[in-house]
Amino acid sequence: MSSEADAIVSDVIAKWCAGFAKLDAVALSSLYATNAFFFGSNPKLYRGRDGVADYFNGLPRWRKPSAAFSDVQAAQAGPDLINMAATIAFDLAGERPALVVKMSWVLIREDGEWKIVNHHASSQAPLI
Repeated sequence: MSSEADAIVSDVIAKWCAGFAKLDAVALSSLYATNAFFFGSNPKLYRGRDGVADYFNGLPRWRKPSAAFSDVQAAQAGPDLINMAATIAFDLAGERPALVVKMSWVLIREDGEWKIVNHHASSQAPLI
């Protein structure tokens, strides 16, 4: 893992966690590429920044949500492409049981900024 990829991913994660803590759909969707694909906690595919905003606007309005990333792996796949995989633990302050998922992102450089172009959450429990 390159230190440059690590730094880029850490910056995006920090912004993502700050937006999630406020359930700020505008701030969160701004982290995504124009043509992003987004699979979150439901089976629907959301597309683009408007789709990402729709997803986050559709979440319950938890009082104090937080997300903690662990086991973060980042790899520079090209000059304008980074792969990221991690585990995310969502703490919803007792309003629902904690949720832990596997997450993968593909980040691209779009208009000089790093954006998430593919977001995929999946169950941590084996499916087969």
